[in-house]
Amino acid sequence: MPTRGRPRSFDRDQALASAMRVFWTKGYADTSMADLTEAMGINSPSLYAAFGNKEQLFREAVQLYEQSNSGVLCSAMASATAREAMEAVLMATAGAADVEDRPTGCLVALSAAHPDALPPAACDDIRQIRESTIATTETRLRQGRDAGEIAPDADLKAMAAFYATVQQGMAFRARNGATADELRGTARAAMLAWDGLAGLRRS
Repeated sequence: MPTRGRPRSFDRDQALASAMRVFWTKGYADTSMADLTEAMGINSPSLYAAFGNKEQLFREAVQLYEQSNSGVLCSAMASATAREAMEAVLMATAGAADVEDRPTGCLVALSAAHPDALPPAACDDIRQIRESTIATTETRLRQGRDAGEIAPDADLKAMAAFYATVQQGMAFRARNGATADELRGTARAAMLAWDGLAGLRRS
């Protein structure tokens, strides 16, 4: 039986990955439809038919970015101790600066820096991702507290927010040209604050 309609002449997943790289490199506001169609290798009607519009395409691109990077966070959080988990997150962030053939920095962090440039639904997506990441960190810190690695009266919300802020700052430094070694130095410096934040006392 003949199929109805005209089949797509492009790989949707590959096109979405190309769009993600454009948004990651240029940001939502500075990305034009011409930028997207050129990178994706399709024309405007095909883009609208497959993805709806620029906002919907961006939201899908952010989902793809999160799916592509979720394994790194899960692996870090599976470290033996909460301290090792947090250090692994920061070191992974630093190491990403050395990965070839990919934009520097973090799509979510860079997008969150200019919320007014995003449509409301896309802005909500970015905020929910960041809140979810901080909540995941806080959960891992709570596990560390339950295991006796962190003092009972330590402020876990403050700890999670502190390390999220460091990670976001590292993303901006990477975009501005900081090397992986420089960012590892930042990560090591941030871990020096662990004992104080965790309420531990040095003997």
